[in-house]
Amino acid sequence: MLETNITKSTFQFLNKLKNNNNREWFTEHKAEFKAEETKVKSFFNYMLDNLKKHDEIERLKIFRIYRDVRFSKNKTPYKTHFSASFARAGKHRRGGYYLQIAPGNSFIATGFWNPEKEDLLRIRKEWEIDTAELTNVINDKKFKSIWGELVGDELKTAPKGFDKEDPNIKFIRKKQFIFVKNFTDKEVLSADFAAMVNESFIAIRPYFDLMSSILTTNLNGESLLD
Repeated sequence: MLETNITKSTFQFLNKLKNNNNREWFTEHKAEFKAEETKVKSFFNYMLDNLKKHDEIERLKIFRIYRDVRFSKNKTPYKTHFSASFARAGKHRRGGYYLQIAPGNSFIATGFWNPEKEDLLRIRKEWEIDTAELTNVINDKKFKSIWGELVGDELKTAPKGFDKEDPNIKFIRKKQFIFVKNFTDKEVLSADFAAMVNESFIAIRPYFDLMSSILTTNLNGESLLD
């Protein structure tokens, strides 16, 4: 049977790891880590089952706790969170889901982290023509109450080939198109956490549907799929 909740012991372990982020301590507490990892992996699979009830999911990726420190100034060897992503299935379904569990830093994120060059240009060309559909979706009262504002890295000025005076420049200069929802520790440990996450993922669908339509058609609305 899959875990349906995040337990307090998971937060307790992650807090201890944060204060003892070294290989010696981790080796001594490997059994404790494995026990918590097993529970969290089970919870991620439970969320996968929930997602599959309302979306087509191709893959669950559970991220390793070991950090790649080769090119990082932060040389601590372990992440102090558990996280997973859920990839949507099929060329006509775009966007992705992310879930992170950490004391004081638990959140879900959805959208488009780093679109490929061609996708980024296609999105910007769409916004150059019209953002009415986008604003209708993201300014919907219920949508906004759950997901807040569109976030992500952006340019300081207009991208090459676009007018910095364009009325839609605040969207055109974006490089990422993400929504993030944070959760308190109390919310994460509550019996309703899985339901809250799932309802939030359901609520993002109008945005995914719009972006998927844009990214699978040309500016004339003709399908780019085989």
